[in-house]
Amino acid sequence: MKKLLYPLMIGLAFAVFSCGGQTTENQNSETAGVDLSPGQSGVVDDESNPNVVQVAVGSADHSTLVAALKAADYVNALTNVGPFTVFAPTNAAFDALPVGTLDDLVKPENQRKLRDILEYHVLLGVYKPEDFVNGRNLGTADGRSVTVAVAEDGSVTINGAKIIGTVSASNGIIHVVDQVLLPK
Repeated sequence: MKKLLYPLMIGLAFAVFSCGGQTTENQNSETAGVDLSPGQSGVVDDESNPNVVQVAVGSADHSTLVAALKAADYVNALTNVGPFTVFAPTNAAFDALPVGTLDDLVKPENQRKLRDILEYHVLLGVYKPEDFVNGRNLGTADGRSVTVAVAEDGSVTINGAKIIGTVSASNGIIHVVDQVLLPK
């Protein structure tokens, strides 16, 4: 009896392990168009709150930002646990850049420069609107810093870019801004 069970168990183990390498593409509409195959961004979870990248993908006003994240190979970094604070420029903010700037930045040879600019929009940790103090400098993911300004009416700007909305995400918080932050 043991002689019969041993080959059967080996065969069953082989069948189980050989099926483990197969993957299926199961992207929902929030992640369509973003390369989610490798890394943390490949995890599909339709039950939890979306992460910062999934929120951006789901926003019609942030398609340029999503395209820039892909071009800079920065999607996986922002789908990780975080927590992150992301200043997310709108499509109109990107459109306000000098003509040709964005086209130049998304070229493969400028990937590092684009990633530096995108990292300038990211803080490590969660900074809610009430955490912003006038004149406070906050360190960005690229090692630089941005400066907070709080107006008398309570509106907040980051290096002159006005925060026009705030959205929570599973791995941080997103502040929608009306300008692209460019390092000096």
